[in-house]
Amino acid sequence: MKPGATVIDVGMNKMTDPVEFQRLFGGSSASNAKREQTFRAKGSTLVGDVHPEVAEIAGALTPVPGGVGPLTIAMLMYNTVKAAKMRRGSRTSELSRA
Repeated sequence: MKPGATVIDVGMNKMTDPVEFQRLFGGSSASNAKREQTFRAKGSTLVGDVHPEVAEIAGALTPVPGGVGPLTIAMLMYNTVKAAKMRRGSRTSELSRA
């Protein structure tokens, strides 16, 4: 990843393992204080697919939860399929039937 890149984390996973939570989010970081409070209260927290250390290199990183919503994910998938079909040589008029 290039320093300063914008990272869009579209994954959402429920973390329930306290050891894994401490490995990824443990420490005295102020940004993880709310996440740690939620984890202790509920026994779980929502996390993305991007490793937390990416935030130190990236110029911007979407938060999980609260960053990318269902419509954004649907549009990303639509555009991925559209790009794959265009690369394969399918005509754009065929895209509306997909």
